[in-house]
Amino acid sequence: MLPNPENSITSIAKLLGVSPAPSVGFAGDRPVSQIYGELKRLEKVGYVTSRMVAQETGNRDKRVYRIAGEGMDAVRTWARESPVEPPVLKHGVMLRIWLGHLLEAERMREVLGAHRAYAEAMRERAQADVAGAQGQEAWAYPTLTLKWAERYYASERDLADAMLADLEELERRRP
Repeated sequence: MLPNPENSITSIAKLLGVSPAPSVGFAGDRPVSQIYGELKRLEKVGYVTSRMVAQETGNRDKRVYRIAGEGMDAVRTWARESPVEPPVLKHGVMLRIWLGHLLEAERMREVLGAHRAYAEAMRERAQADVAGAQGQEAWAYPTLTLKWAERYYASERDLADAMLADLEELERRRP
């Protein structure tokens, strides 16, 4: 059974500014290496609590975090009152298309093909995550986010296909 996202990693992820599900991707402004430092900082200010859990495999104990009441209040305030920022488009494939005059056509096709494959793999992962969350009432809203991710990656896949067709048309028109 999936944990209740209302009091677990989903809300902590909102405090950190990152995405709680792998198929949604890393959606924050903090590198993965900073997450545990941020969790310690959040614990110091009372937004999360932690406890050590012994591992059955003999590995070292694992620290498990949970959002505290004050942290939940902070997330709720952010969700209700903070302005919605416009999305930031930071897209390496798009930048390479813009710099296409510096690449060979074959390399451009490789870049677009790799991006298409990545987008489709992520779409399938999001689709599997949606299926895994079905029937869990506590996961109703996180599931909507997963559906957004699924649609986003489908559109990225389709954009790569369109760019491949556009590239072919551009090459056909060139002398």
